[in-house]
Amino acid sequence: MSTENLPQSPEQRSRKPRVAVVSGGRSSEHGISVVTGGAVLKAIDRTKYEVLPIGITRDGRWALIADEPERMAISDRRTPDIAELAESSEGGVVLPLDPADREVVYSEPGSVPKALGEVDVVFPVLHGPYGEDGTLQGLLELSGVPYVGSGVLASAVGQDKEYMKRVFTSFGLKVGPYVVIRPREWERDESAARKKIVDFAGEHGWPLFVKPARAGSSIGITKVDGLAGLDEAIAEAQRHDPKILVEAALRGREIECGVLEFEDGPRASVPAEIPPPDAHAYYDFEAKYIDSTPGLVPAPLTPEETAEVQRLAVDAFEAASCEGLVRADFFLTEDGDFVINEINTMPGFTPISMYPAMWQASGVGYEELVDRLIQAALRRSTGLR
Repeated sequence: MSTENLPQSPEQRSRKPRVAVVSGGRSSEHGISVVTGGAVLKAIDRTKYEVLPIGITRDGRWALIADEPERMAISDRRTPDIAELAESSEGGVVLPLDPADREVVYSEPGSVPKALGEVDVVFPVLHGPYGEDGTLQGLLELSGVPYVGSGVLASAVGQDKEYMKRVFTSFGLKVGPYVVIRPREWERDESAARKKIVDFAGEHGWPLFVKPARAGSSIGITKVDGLAGLDEAIAEAQRHDPKILVEAALRGREIECGVLEFEDGPRASVPAEIPPPDAHAYYDFEAKYIDSTPGLVPAPLTPEETAEVQRLAVDAFEAASCEGLVRADFFLTEDGDFVINEINTMPGFTPISMYPAMWQASGVGYEELVDRLIQAALRRSTGLR
């Protein structure tokens, strides 16, 4: 159902738009989501918007949290947790499921529910399953509340690395060699599933990257140099997702490019290059967020290479029917080809993350970036579009 023509209440017409910033979540990327939420809260222009900070605990409870972004930062190499930020250990936030009613309610056991006011747009800075994968987007569609970022289908495709690659291939984008082990396949015959990976290694060579099929922030990924480390890598990936993806190593440079939806359509940022981190085997979680390995922005590419990766980033955005924002990750191979690795429909959005850094270098600062995303969401209706 479209909410585009629903009448506004007198309160909606007389006040600033209210933005609910939702962070945390049930995935292994909970902590980074909270860091992102703090950065977005700090950046929102309070002269233009009212803000409602909401956190989702690791067990899925929607909690009211204080509007204190400084408490939502990495401290002593440790990411924050919504359970420590929640105003109550029992209270919960409830979204309406009536598209004509955007009143958010907070309730605690033994207390009268408290109305928190209407929400005009949700900024979901959740990463991984149960937030970035289309599940939260589906809930917001049912609620009739506009939200920042891609819809249900694009979010689901962007989360599942197998189907993402299938979509890209169908649109003519180059992807690297990979093999998938599904849960039933592993449960039915572990030996046959393991042999499938070994045969893949025989065809494409070692090392391989074993990763959860539906996770991000490089969590659960292992670079495997031979048979000795394969079982441990499979177990680590399955700890985060029963479906795993195994990729052949691509020789080349890691190039990223941001896509942002403007009034006239999606545009690409200047690209960035991720140099091999000195203290890490690859660009893993520690290199990204704890040691903050700096990227090169803009990437040292030729004008022709820059134009090509920007074109491909927008093509990937369109192929998956994305909205709002995307970070597209590529390898520039030794043969001079751009091979797309993946897209992130809600990329890392901390001040040190590559997506904001690329747009900063493209002339769109962090605060303006946040504002553009909110405005784009307010322009869209929910429902089929």
